[in-house]
Amino acid sequence: MRTPVSAIVAASPGCSPGHDRRRGAALIVGLILLMLLTVLAVTGAGTAAIELIMAGNEQFRQSASYAAAAGIEAAIAELATVPAAPGAEAVILGGVRIGPSSQDTYSTSTRFVGEEHGLPQSSANKLVGLHYVIESTGTSARGATETQEQGVLIVAPASGAQAQPGRIGAGLDQG
Repeated sequence: MRTPVSAIVAASPGCSPGHDRRRGAALIVGLILLMLLTVLAVTGAGTAAIELIMAGNEQFRQSASYAAAAGIEAAIAELATVPAAPGAEAVILGGVRIGPSSQDTYSTSTRFVGEEHGLPQSSANKLVGLHYVIESTGTSARGATETQEQGVLIVAPASGAQAQPGRIGAGLDQG
């Protein structure tokens, strides 16, 4: 003779018919919490990876900015090669690599803009200002670019305004 299942469950100590349901509900709640923790962990890891990429991109943008600044410095050093005549062609330096193992490069364009007469503190118009504009674009890895523009004013004697500046030591020479 077989005993019905309900009689066995009822006869078991500490086991009521609703006990199995509570045990199943606890399992489901535990699995849902585990799933939520997994989603949070995966999301956190994804966010960390994206922030790492963003930090790298910012570093490359900064390198491109340094390359553009280096281009401006190089163009200032080569200012003597730019013709001081209105409408003259710009002097262009292109694709100059910074350092032998670097991916960073710069390109510059230097042009003469014009003369300024009657400079402040200039007695009897003995001096003239020669205006130049330098545009430098630096590039780095991952396509990072930075463009900087710098104006330069060279004060020259008014009679020799067309004379090209040169260098004496670390400064500009007297044309």
